Amino acid sequence: MLDIPDAVLTYILHFIIKGRSLAYLLVRKDGCLIAWGGQLNEYGITNLCQGEQIGQQVFFLEGLLPIDDSSLFLPFIQTATNICADIHIFPSVEGDWVLLLNSIVDENYFSSIQQEVNNYSLLQEKISRLESQ
Repeated sequence: MLDIPDAVLTYILHFIIKGRSLAYLLVRKDGCLIAWGGQLNEYGITNLCQGEQIGQQVFFLEGLLPIDDSSLFLPFIQTATNICADIHIFPSVEGDWVLLLNSIVDENYFSSIQQEVNNYSLLQEKISRLESQ
């Protein structure tokens, strides 16, 4: 692992936990929920039942679990509360972890860039039409 000073790691952890509404789920390989925590209610995830199938409790995880030995990253997934989340799914000895981080700021930023690109493309089209006339 990288040699990162404790103060830097602590700052990054606090930044992520506070600013990105960190939430997590731990799911056994048979699909049953083991543990959870963080700000799950921000993503519309409530009334979880330990030992029950995760796909029946969290709709957007249906069919994604279990995962093999590699991790999975799903950016800008819209949850039940219309919050955009980056979803990280990765395996461990205990089971599969599902990490949710709020990505609404990133989505808004990338959307504004995409809109500018679209506007530029339309302008280029218009100029091309005018030049050909």
